[in-house]
Amino acid sequence: MNIPVARLNHAVLYVRDATTAAEFYGRVFGFEVVESAFGGRAVFMRAGGGENHHDLGLFSVGPDAPRPQRGSVGLYHLAWEVPTIEDLAEAARILSDERALGGSSDHGVSKSLYGTDPDGNEFEIMWRVPREAWGEFENKGAVMPLDIDAELRRWGAAGAAEA
Repeated sequence: MNIPVARLNHAVLYVRDATTAAEFYGRVFGFEVVESAFGGRAVFMRAGGGENHHDLGLFSVGPDAPRPQRGSVGLYHLAWEVPTIEDLAEAARILSDERALGGSSDHGVSKSLYGTDPDGNEFEIMWRVPREAWGEFENKGAVMPLDIDAELRRWGAAGAAEA
């Protein structure tokens, strides 16, 4: 018997200052504060149009807390899925403007951007390729360079209209 997981419901992060982190996630992702508790030391946020009570919880641990050490045991990153390839391209622009974009990858089955919040927590923003187009990547992992302009031409509204 297995646990029938349907999807990730929410994530909770330890951050230096929950209010500062909430400002970042509100500005970059459009998350809305559902509740700020314990004098702002805990903030619960919902993605715009989301159906969860909250998609992200932020808990303050203090200004002197060390940044996450890359490669140590613990959470590596969270992946937030966007509905369209155009949304992914816009996310690249927003993350660049925020100086929060760390990289990008083409995984064959998805196109991904990687960024960090003010506390160094890494996140992924990804667009999932339609399953019928997974092809050779159906049963293997891939990390290739992402050409967002080429992906927009292939998968964007203009490209889909020509297909």
